[in-house]
Amino acid sequence: MINLQNLPKNPIETISLTAIIDTALCIGAGGSDGSLADKPIVRNAEGKLLIPASQLKGRLRHECEKIATALGWQIFPAPKAEILCPNEDQVHEEFQQQYQLENYKGYHCFVSQIFGNPILPSRIIVSDLICDMQKEDLPEVIRPGVTINRRRRTSEEKKLYFLETSLPNSKLEFTGAIQLLPDCPEYTKPLILAALHHIYALGGSKSAGLGWLTWEGLENLQTNNTNWQLLLPNKTICNELS
Repeated sequence: MINLQNLPKNPIETISLTAIIDTALCIGAGGSDGSLADKPIVRNAEGKLLIPASQLKGRLRHECEKIATALGWQIFPAPKAEILCPNEDQVHEEFQQQYQLENYKGYHCFVSQIFGNPILPSRIIVSDLICDMQKEDLPEVIRPGVTINRRRRTSEEKKLYFLETSLPNSKLEFTGAIQLLPDCPEYTKPLILAALHHIYALGGSKSAGLGWLTWEGLENLQTNNTNWQLLLPNKTICNELS
C-alpha cells in the first residue's frame, strides 16, 4: 500500500507578488465585452481585472536578459527560436560547458535555463496578477486617443480611438505569485527579484503614463546571500578571488 504521507515532498518555492497600480491600467482584451471602447480592458471569467501572466513573464524575461548581459553572460534573447537555440559555433568557449544540460540537447543560455526555450521547458510558473475588486465596484473609464504619424509628427486623419482603462489614481492592488520548480537553477530567485525591481510599468500606453506600478512587500535577499555570487560568470568570480 502506498502511504501518501511517506512520499517525498516536491520543494516548490513561491515568490508572492503584490502590485499597486499608481496610474490607470490599460491592458486590452480581444473581445468587446459590451464596452464602447475599441480596446476594452482584459478581465477574467469572474469579471475581475487582471494582468496576464504571459505579459509579466515576458517582461520579466526581458529584464533578466538585460541584467545577465550587463553582468557578462552571453545571452541568446527571445523570442526567435533560431536565436534561442544556438549551435556550438555561436556559443563562446567559456560558456559551452555551463550551457549544456543533461537530457537536453543543444545549448541553453543563463536565462533560458530559467524561462525555457523550444527545447528546454520553463522552470518557473507565473500566475496572473488579479485585482480582487468586483466589476460592479469599478466604473468604466473611456480614454480617447489618436494615432500619430511619427514621420510627419502629426495626427493621422480618421484615426481616433477609445481605450478602456481602470480608474486613475485608485491604487488598485493586484496579487499573484511566481513558483520556482525544484529543477530551477540556484540563481533563479536573486535574478528574478533583481529583475522585478526594474519593472516600473505594465500594459499598454506606458509612455502616456498608463500602467505605472509599485511592488509592495517584495522579498529582499540579504547581501551576504551566497546565491548572489552565482549571478557572476566564473571568470568574474575568479578575478575577484585572485
